[in-house]
Amino acid sequence: MHDIHIIKQPILTEKSTFAMNEQKKYSFLVAREASKDQIKQAVERLYKVRVTGVNTQNRKGKAKRMRYGVVQEPTTKKATVTLHADDVIELF
Repeated sequence: MHDIHIIKQPILTEKSTFAMNEQKKYSFLVAREASKDQIKQAVERLYKVRVTGVNTQNRKGKAKRMRYGVVQEPTTKKATVTLHADDVIELF
């Protein structure tokens, strides 16, 4: 699996922006099949940084009730990557 298929997009929320600035932690939406080692290598190659830790979270899709029945949202995987103290990812 290529790096661009593992890392889908960064997650930019108020909480993740605080973690970026204060704790050097970045959140990404990643492929569900990707392991922690694959995520670490993909971030290191794409952004040219040193990764010290990876935490993952599988988020189950919610069931939404619509006029024509119940629709299931897709299940996603979120990865929180901790960088070395000297490295920074410029997302903006």
